[in-house]
Amino acid sequence: MWGVWVIPSHSGQKNQTIDVFAIASAESVFIRVYPWLTLLDGHEPRFLAGGVMLAVESWRGVPHSGVMTDRFITDTLNKADTEFDISLRPGRFTDFVGQAKIRERLELFVQAAKGRNDVLDHLLLVGPPGLGKTTLAYIVAEAMGVNIKSTSGPVIDKPGDLAGMLTNMERGDILFIDEIHRLPRTVEEYMYSAMEDYVIDIMIDQGANARSVRLNIPKFTLIGATTRSGLLSAPLRSRFGLTNRLDYYDAEDLKKIVHRSSRILNVDIDEEGAAEVARRSRGTPRITNNLLRWVRDYAQVKAGNKIDRAVADKALSMLDIDEHGLDEMDKRILETILHKFSGGPVGINSLAVSVGEESGTLEEVYEPFLIQEGYLKRTPQGRVATERCYAKFGLKPSARQGELL
Repeated sequence: MWGVWVIPSHSGQKNQTIDVFAIASAESVFIRVYPWLTLLDGHEPRFLAGGVMLAVESWRGVPHSGVMTDRFITDTLNKADTEFDISLRPGRFTDFVGQAKIRERLELFVQAAKGRNDVLDHLLLVGPPGLGKTTLAYIVAEAMGVNIKSTSGPVIDKPGDLAGMLTNMERGDILFIDEIHRLPRTVEEYMYSAMEDYVIDIMIDQGANARSVRLNIPKFTLIGATTRSGLLSAPLRSRFGLTNRLDYYDAEDLKKIVHRSSRILNVDIDEEGAAEVARRSRGTPRITNNLLRWVRDYAQVKAGNKIDRAVADKALSMLDIDEHGLDEMDKRILETILHKFSGGPVGINSLAVSVGEESGTLEEVYEPFLIQEGYLKRTPQGRVATERCYAKFGLKPSARQGELL
Protein backbone atom coordinates (compact mmCIF):
# COMPACT_ATOMS: atom_id res chain seq x y z
CA MET A 1 0.00 0.00 0.00
CA TRP A 2 1.17 3.51 -0.77
CA GLY A 3 -0.17 6.71 0.73
CA VAL A 4 -0.27 10.34 -0.28
CA TRP A 5 -1.06 13.40 1.79
CA VAL A 6 -2.29 16.80 0.80
CA ILE A 7 -0.16 18.87 3.16
CA PRO A 8 -1.66 22.22 4.22
CA SER A 9 0.73 25.14 4.15
CA HIS A 10 0.92 27.63 7.03
CA SER A 11 2.96 30.20 5.12
CA GLY A 12 0.35 31.37 2.64
CA GLN A 13 1.74 29.21 -0.15
CA LYS A 14 -0.19 26.60 -2.05
CA ASN A 15 -0.68 23.21 -0.48
CA GLN A 16 2.04 20.70 -1.27
CA THR A 17 0.86 17.49 -2.84
CA ILE A 18 2.68 14.21 -3.33
CA ASP A 19 1.20 12.96 -6.58
CA VAL A 20 0.81 9.19 -6.89
CA PHE A 21 -1.88 9.11 -9.56
CA ALA A 22 0.78 8.38 -12.15
CA ILE A 23 2.02 5.53 -9.95
CA ALA A 24 -1.53 4.26 -9.63
CA SER A 25 -1.94 4.22 -13.40
CA ALA A 26 1.39 2.51 -14.03
CA GLU A 27 0.90 -0.14 -11.34
CA SER A 28 -2.77 -0.93 -12.14
CA VAL A 29 -3.98 0.13 -8.74
CA PHE A 30 -6.91 2.18 -7.54
CA ILE A 31 -7.22 5.07 -5.12
CA ARG A 32 -9.39 5.35 -2.05
CA VAL A 33 -9.88 8.35 0.19
CA TYR A 34 -9.57 7.85 3.95
CA PRO A 35 -10.21 10.54 6.58
CA TRP A 36 -7.44 9.20 8.79
CA LEU A 37 -4.61 11.28 10.19
CA THR A 38 -1.98 8.57 10.14
CA LEU A 39 -1.17 5.46 8.19
CA LEU A 40 1.27 3.01 9.71
CA ASP A 41 3.14 0.44 7.67
CA GLY A 42 4.98 -1.89 10.02
CA HIS A 43 6.58 0.43 12.57
CA GLU A 44 6.97 3.60 10.52
CA PRO A 45 4.38 6.08 9.31
CA ARG A 46 4.44 6.57 5.54
CA PHE A 47 3.18 10.14 5.11
CA LEU A 48 2.13 12.23 8.06
CA ALA A 49 0.39 15.59 7.94
CA GLY A 50 -2.91 17.19 8.74
CA GLY A 51 -5.49 16.68 6.00
CA VAL A 52 -7.03 13.89 4.00
CA MET A 53 -5.04 10.88 2.93
CA LEU A 54 -5.38 9.19 -0.41
CA ALA A 55 -4.40 5.54 -0.07
CA VAL A 56 -3.41 3.78 -3.24
CA GLU A 57 -4.08 0.09 -2.96
CA SER A 58 -2.90 -2.73 -5.13
CA TRP A 59 -5.74 -4.42 -6.98
CA ARG A 60 -4.92 -8.08 -6.39
CA GLY A 61 -6.51 -10.98 -8.19
CA VAL A 62 -8.11 -8.85 -10.88
CA PRO A 63 -6.82 -9.06 -14.46
CA HIS A 64 -6.53 -6.18 -16.89
CA SER A 65 -10.27 -6.10 -17.58
CA GLY A 66 -10.45 -3.75 -14.59
CA VAL A 67 -13.38 -4.66 -12.36
CA MET A 68 -13.90 -3.93 -8.67
CA THR A 69 -15.96 -6.69 -7.17
CA ASP A 70 -17.94 -4.58 -4.69
CA ARG A 71 -18.70 -1.85 -7.22
CA PHE A 72 -18.83 -3.86 -10.46
CA ILE A 73 -22.27 -2.65 -11.54
CA THR A 74 -21.57 1.00 -10.72
CA ASP A 75 -18.19 0.96 -12.44
CA THR A 76 -19.61 -0.74 -15.51
CA LEU A 77 -22.64 1.50 -15.97
CA ASN A 78 -21.13 4.84 -14.99
CA LYS A 79 -17.81 4.69 -16.82
CA ALA A 80 -17.23 6.35 -20.17
CA ASP A 81 -17.21 4.14 -23.23
CA THR A 82 -13.84 2.53 -23.86
CA GLU A 83 -12.39 1.18 -27.10
CA PHE A 84 -13.60 -2.22 -25.95
CA ASP A 85 -17.18 -0.98 -25.63
CA ILE A 86 -17.08 0.82 -28.96
CA SER A 87 -15.65 -2.23 -30.76
CA LEU A 88 -18.69 -4.27 -29.69
CA ARG A 89 -21.25 -1.58 -30.52
CA PRO A 90 -23.52 -2.56 -33.46
CA GLY A 91 -23.49 -0.06 -36.29
CA ARG A 92 -26.76 -0.93 -38.04
CA PHE A 93 -30.33 -1.72 -37.10
CA THR A 94 -29.91 -5.26 -38.41
CA ASP A 95 -27.06 -5.86 -35.94
CA PHE A 96 -28.90 -4.43 -32.94
CA VAL A 97 -30.28 -7.17 -30.70
CA GLY A 98 -33.41 -6.71 -28.59
CA GLN A 99 -35.84 -3.79 -28.17
CA ALA A 100 -37.70 -5.04 -31.24
CA LYS A 101 -40.59 -2.56 -31.10
CA ILE A 102 -38.29 0.42 -30.63
CA ARG A 103 -36.02 -0.75 -33.42
CA GLU A 104 -39.01 -1.11 -35.74
CA ARG A 105 -40.31 2.36 -34.87
CA LEU A 106 -36.92 3.98 -35.40
CA GLU A 107 -36.41 2.25 -38.75
CA LEU A 108 -39.78 3.56 -39.92
CA PHE A 109 -38.96 7.00 -38.47
CA VAL A 110 -35.72 7.13 -40.47
CA GLN A 111 -37.21 5.77 -43.70
CA ALA A 112 -40.04 8.33 -43.63
CA ALA A 113 -37.63 11.24 -43.13
CA LYS A 114 -35.34 10.02 -45.90
CA GLY A 115 -38.31 9.48 -48.20
CA ARG A 116 -39.31 13.15 -47.75
CA ASN A 117 -35.68 14.27 -47.98
CA ASP A 118 -36.35 15.94 -44.65
CA VAL A 119 -34.51 16.27 -41.35
CA LEU A 120 -35.38 13.72 -38.69
CA ASP A 121 -37.60 14.98 -35.90
CA HIS A 122 -36.19 15.26 -32.37
CA LEU A 123 -35.95 11.98 -30.48
CA LEU A 124 -35.88 11.15 -26.76
CA LEU A 125 -34.53 7.81 -25.48
CA VAL A 126 -35.41 6.85 -21.91
CA GLY A 127 -34.22 3.94 -19.82
CA PRO A 128 -31.72 2.64 -17.26
CA PRO A 129 -28.02 2.91 -18.10
CA GLY A 130 -26.39 0.32 -20.32
CA LEU A 131 -29.40 -0.62 -22.46
CA GLY A 132 -28.23 0.92 -25.74
CA LYS A 133 -29.43 4.52 -25.86
CA THR A 134 -26.10 5.84 -27.14
CA THR A 135 -25.79 2.93 -29.56
CA LEU A 136 -29.21 3.66 -31.04
CA ALA A 137 -28.32 7.33 -31.49
CA TYR A 138 -25.26 6.39 -33.53
CA ILE A 139 -27.23 3.82 -35.53
CA VAL A 140 -29.83 6.47 -36.39
CA ALA A 141 -27.07 8.82 -37.55
CA GLU A 142 -25.57 6.07 -39.68
CA ALA A 143 -28.95 5.21 -41.19
CA MET A 144 -29.62 8.88 -42.00
CA GLY A 145 -26.13 9.32 -43.46
CA VAL A 146 -25.39 12.38 -41.32
CA ASN A 147 -22.79 13.47 -38.79
CA ILE A 148 -23.36 13.13 -35.05
CA LYS A 149 -21.90 15.21 -32.26
CA SER A 150 -22.02 13.69 -28.80
CA THR A 151 -21.98 15.45 -25.45
CA SER A 152 -23.72 15.27 -22.06
CA GLY A 153 -25.94 17.58 -20.08
CA PRO A 154 -23.46 18.56 -17.34
CA VAL A 155 -20.80 19.49 -19.93
CA ILE A 156 -22.95 22.23 -21.49
CA ASP A 157 -22.81 24.66 -18.58
CA LYS A 158 -23.58 27.93 -20.40
CA PRO A 159 -25.61 29.01 -23.45
CA GLY A 160 -22.47 29.91 -25.38
CA ASP A 161 -21.39 26.25 -25.36
CA LEU A 162 -24.70 25.25 -26.94
CA ALA A 163 -24.50 28.02 -29.53
CA GLY A 164 -20.97 26.99 -30.47
CA MET A 165 -21.99 23.40 -31.13
CA LEU A 166 -25.17 24.20 -33.06
CA THR A 167 -23.68 26.88 -35.32
CA ASN A 168 -20.96 24.44 -36.44
CA MET A 169 -23.44 21.76 -37.53
CA GLU A 170 -24.68 21.11 -41.04
CA ARG A 171 -28.25 20.56 -42.12
CA GLY A 172 -29.60 17.25 -40.87
CA ASP A 173 -26.75 16.61 -38.41
CA ILE A 174 -27.55 15.04 -35.05
CA LEU A 175 -26.70 16.47 -31.66
CA PHE A 176 -26.74 13.70 -29.07
CA ILE A 177 -27.00 14.83 -25.44
CA ASP A 178 -26.63 12.10 -22.85
CA GLU A 179 -28.01 12.74 -19.35
CA ILE A 180 -30.13 15.49 -20.83
CA HIS A 181 -32.04 15.74 -17.55
CA ARG A 182 -28.89 17.33 -16.09
CA LEU A 183 -28.89 20.16 -18.61
CA PRO A 184 -28.68 23.51 -16.74
CA ARG A 185 -31.98 25.37 -16.77
CA THR A 186 -30.43 28.46 -18.39
CA VAL A 187 -29.16 26.33 -21.27
CA GLU A 188 -32.43 24.45 -21.54
CA GLU A 189 -34.36 27.69 -22.14
CA TYR A 190 -32.15 28.44 -25.14
CA MET A 191 -32.82 24.93 -26.42
CA TYR A 192 -36.54 25.63 -26.87
CA SER A 193 -36.16 28.08 -29.77
CA ALA A 194 -33.34 26.01 -31.22
CA MET A 195 -35.53 22.91 -31.39
CA GLU A 196 -38.64 24.66 -32.71
CA ASP A 197 -37.48 27.59 -34.85
CA TYR A 198 -33.79 26.73 -35.34
CA VAL A 199 -32.65 30.06 -33.93
CA ILE A 200 -30.80 31.06 -30.76
CA ASP A 201 -31.11 34.47 -29.15
CA ILE A 202 -27.88 35.35 -27.37
CA MET A 203 -27.57 38.27 -24.96
CA ILE A 204 -24.46 40.40 -25.46
CA ASP A 205 -23.08 42.82 -22.85
CA GLN A 206 -24.87 43.74 -19.66
CA GLY A 207 -26.90 46.55 -18.17
CA ALA A 208 -27.73 49.49 -20.45
CA ASN A 209 -25.59 48.07 -23.26
CA ALA A 210 -27.26 44.67 -23.26
CA ARG A 211 -28.71 43.58 -26.58
CA SER A 212 -30.04 40.41 -28.11
CA VAL A 213 -28.46 38.84 -31.18
CA ARG A 214 -30.39 36.19 -33.11
CA LEU A 215 -28.32 33.36 -34.58
CA ASN A 216 -29.81 31.22 -37.32
CA ILE A 217 -28.70 27.61 -37.05
CA PRO A 218 -28.99 24.75 -39.54
CA LYS A 219 -32.00 22.50 -39.20
CA PHE A 220 -30.76 19.69 -36.96
CA THR A 221 -31.97 16.72 -34.95
CA LEU A 222 -31.62 16.53 -31.18
CA ILE A 223 -31.44 13.06 -29.69
CA GLY A 224 -31.65 13.16 -25.91
CA ALA A 225 -30.95 10.25 -23.59
CA THR A 226 -31.98 10.11 -19.96
CA THR A 227 -32.19 7.63 -17.13
CA ARG A 228 -34.67 9.82 -15.24
CA SER A 229 -37.35 11.22 -17.51
CA GLY A 230 -39.26 12.54 -14.51
CA LEU A 231 -36.58 15.21 -14.04
CA LEU A 232 -37.16 16.61 -17.54
CA SER A 233 -39.25 19.77 -17.63
CA ALA A 234 -42.58 19.58 -19.43
CA PRO A 235 -41.61 22.24 -22.04
CA LEU A 236 -38.49 20.31 -23.04
CA ARG A 237 -40.20 16.91 -23.08
CA SER A 238 -43.03 18.21 -25.27
CA ARG A 239 -40.60 19.31 -27.99
CA PHE A 240 -39.48 15.78 -28.81
CA GLY A 241 -41.36 14.28 -31.74
CA LEU A 242 -40.84 10.69 -30.60
CA THR A 243 -40.11 9.21 -27.20
CA ASN A 244 -38.94 5.63 -26.72
CA ARG A 245 -38.49 3.82 -23.42
CA LEU A 246 -35.93 1.01 -23.37
CA ASP A 247 -36.63 -1.94 -21.07
CA TYR A 248 -34.33 -4.56 -19.58
CA TYR A 249 -33.44 -7.39 -21.97
CA ASP A 250 -34.54 -10.97 -21.54
CA ALA A 251 -32.05 -13.83 -21.24
CA GLU A 252 -32.48 -14.98 -24.86
CA ASP A 253 -31.57 -11.58 -26.29
CA LEU A 254 -28.61 -11.30 -23.95
CA LYS A 255 -27.43 -14.74 -25.04
CA LYS A 256 -27.48 -13.54 -28.65
CA ILE A 257 -25.39 -10.55 -27.58
CA VAL A 258 -22.91 -12.88 -25.88
CA HIS A 259 -22.53 -14.93 -29.06
CA ARG A 260 -22.17 -11.81 -31.24
CA SER A 261 -19.54 -10.29 -28.93
CA SER A 262 -17.68 -13.59 -28.60
CA ARG A 263 -17.36 -13.79 -32.39
CA ILE A 264 -15.91 -10.28 -32.50
CA LEU A 265 -13.51 -11.06 -29.63
CA ASN A 266 -12.70 -14.52 -31.00
CA VAL A 267 -13.83 -16.17 -27.76
CA ASP A 268 -14.64 -19.90 -27.67
CA ILE A 269 -17.87 -20.16 -25.65
CA ASP A 270 -20.54 -22.83 -25.85
CA GLU A 271 -24.31 -22.47 -25.57
CA GLU A 272 -24.51 -23.16 -21.83
CA GLY A 273 -21.61 -20.83 -21.09
CA ALA A 274 -23.31 -18.03 -23.02
CA ALA A 275 -26.56 -18.70 -21.18
CA GLU A 276 -24.79 -18.48 -17.81
CA VAL A 277 -23.24 -15.09 -18.66
CA ALA A 278 -26.58 -13.83 -19.98
CA ARG A 279 -28.48 -15.02 -16.91
CA ARG A 280 -26.25 -13.01 -14.57
CA SER A 281 -26.21 -9.81 -16.63
CA ARG A 282 -29.24 -8.21 -14.91
CA GLY A 283 -30.89 -7.55 -18.28
CA THR A 284 -28.20 -5.08 -19.40
CA PRO A 285 -26.05 -5.52 -22.54
CA ARG A 286 -23.21 -3.36 -21.24
CA ILE A 287 -22.90 -5.61 -18.20
CA THR A 288 -23.11 -8.65 -20.48
CA ASN A 289 -20.10 -7.51 -22.50
CA ASN A 290 -18.07 -6.67 -19.41
CA LEU A 291 -18.86 -10.01 -17.81
CA LEU A 292 -17.87 -11.73 -21.04
CA ARG A 293 -14.54 -9.92 -20.98
CA TRP A 294 -13.94 -11.05 -17.39
CA VAL A 295 -14.91 -14.64 -18.18
CA ARG A 296 -12.63 -14.56 -21.23
CA ASP A 297 -9.69 -13.49 -19.04
CA TYR A 298 -10.50 -16.18 -16.48
CA ALA A 299 -10.70 -18.86 -19.19
CA GLN A 300 -7.41 -17.68 -20.69
CA VAL A 301 -5.60 -18.15 -17.38
CA LYS A 302 -7.39 -21.15 -15.87
CA ALA A 303 -9.42 -23.00 -18.50
CA GLY A 304 -7.45 -23.19 -21.71
CA ASN A 305 -9.44 -20.43 -23.44
CA LYS A 306 -12.62 -22.52 -23.51
CA ILE A 307 -15.76 -21.29 -21.78
CA ASP A 308 -18.55 -23.62 -20.71
CA ARG A 309 -21.12 -23.27 -17.95
CA ALA A 310 -18.76 -24.44 -15.20
CA VAL A 311 -16.02 -22.03 -16.25
CA ALA A 312 -18.47 -19.12 -16.49
CA ASP A 313 -19.90 -19.98 -13.06
CA LYS A 314 -16.47 -20.04 -11.41
CA ALA A 315 -15.40 -16.81 -13.10
CA LEU A 316 -18.54 -14.92 -12.10
CA SER A 317 -18.45 -16.32 -8.59
CA MET A 318 -15.06 -14.63 -8.18
CA LEU A 319 -16.88 -11.33 -8.74
CA ASP A 320 -19.49 -12.23 -6.11
CA ILE A 321 -22.21 -12.10 -8.78
CA ASP A 322 -24.81 -14.70 -7.88
CA GLU A 323 -27.12 -16.76 -10.08
CA HIS A 324 -29.68 -13.94 -10.14
CA GLY A 325 -27.21 -11.30 -11.29
CA LEU A 326 -26.94 -9.58 -7.89
CA ASP A 327 -23.49 -8.27 -7.06
CA GLU A 328 -21.98 -7.36 -3.70
CA MET A 329 -23.57 -3.89 -3.61
CA ASP A 330 -27.03 -5.25 -4.48
CA LYS A 331 -26.82 -7.66 -1.58
CA ARG A 332 -25.44 -4.98 0.70
CA ILE A 333 -28.43 -2.75 -0.09
CA LEU A 334 -30.93 -5.52 0.61
CA GLU A 335 -29.20 -6.74 3.77
CA THR A 336 -28.99 -3.17 5.08
CA ILE A 337 -32.73 -2.72 4.66
CA LEU A 338 -33.41 -6.08 6.30
CA HIS A 339 -31.06 -5.87 9.25
CA LYS A 340 -30.44 -2.20 9.97
CA PHE A 341 -33.92 -0.91 9.16
CA SER A 342 -36.00 -4.00 10.01
CA GLY A 343 -37.15 -4.41 6.41
CA GLY A 344 -38.07 -0.77 5.96
CA PRO A 345 -39.43 1.64 5.16
CA VAL A 346 -36.19 3.63 4.87
CA GLY A 347 -35.50 6.89 3.05
CA ILE A 348 -33.11 6.91 0.11
CA ASN A 349 -30.66 9.28 1.80
CA SER A 350 -30.42 7.16 4.94
CA LEU A 351 -29.95 4.07 2.83
CA ALA A 352 -27.23 5.74 0.75
CA VAL A 353 -25.27 6.72 3.86
CA SER A 354 -25.60 3.21 5.29
CA VAL A 355 -24.23 1.45 2.20
CA GLY A 356 -21.65 4.12 1.32
CA GLU A 357 -23.06 5.02 -2.09
CA GLU A 358 -24.57 8.17 -3.58
CA SER A 359 -28.36 8.37 -3.49
CA GLY A 360 -28.50 9.22 -7.21
CA THR A 361 -26.54 6.07 -8.05
CA LEU A 362 -28.90 3.96 -5.96
CA GLU A 363 -31.92 5.42 -7.75
CA GLU A 364 -30.51 5.22 -11.27
CA VAL A 365 -28.37 2.07 -11.22
CA TYR A 366 -29.49 -0.34 -8.50
CA GLU A 367 -33.13 0.32 -7.65
CA PRO A 368 -34.69 -0.20 -11.11
CA PHE A 369 -33.36 -3.75 -11.33
CA LEU A 370 -34.10 -4.65 -7.71
CA ILE A 371 -37.64 -3.34 -8.03
CA GLN A 372 -38.25 -5.07 -11.36
CA GLU A 373 -36.97 -8.36 -9.96
CA GLY A 374 -39.27 -8.04 -6.96
CA TYR A 375 -36.69 -7.62 -4.19
CA LEU A 376 -37.59 -4.05 -3.33
CA LYS A 377 -40.55 -1.72 -3.51
CA ARG A 378 -41.03 2.01 -3.12
CA THR A 379 -43.67 3.41 -0.83
CA PRO A 380 -44.49 6.99 0.20
CA GLN A 381 -42.64 6.28 3.46
CA GLY A 382 -39.50 4.87 1.80
CA ARG A 383 -37.96 1.66 0.46
CA VAL A 384 -39.33 -1.65 1.76
CA ALA A 385 -38.00 -5.18 1.39
CA THR A 386 -40.39 -7.61 -0.29
CA GLU A 387 -41.22 -11.19 0.62
CA ARG A 388 -38.87 -12.39 -2.11
CA CYS A 389 -36.06 -10.39 -0.54
CA TYR A 390 -36.64 -12.07 2.82
CA ALA A 391 -36.74 -15.48 1.16
CA LYS A 392 -33.43 -14.90 -0.62
CA PHE A 393 -31.66 -14.43 2.70
CA GLY A 394 -33.59 -17.17 4.48
CA LEU A 395 -35.64 -14.80 6.63
CA LYS A 396 -39.32 -14.25 7.34
CA PRO A 397 -41.09 -10.91 6.73
CA SER A 398 -41.29 -8.73 9.82
CA ALA A 399 -44.57 -8.17 11.60
CA ARG A 400 -44.30 -4.40 11.28
CA GLN A 401 -44.92 -4.65 7.54
CA GLY A 402 -48.22 -6.39 8.08
CA GLU A 403 -47.21 -9.39 6.02
CA LEU A 404 -46.63 -13.06 6.78
CA LEU A 405 -44.74 -13.99 9.90
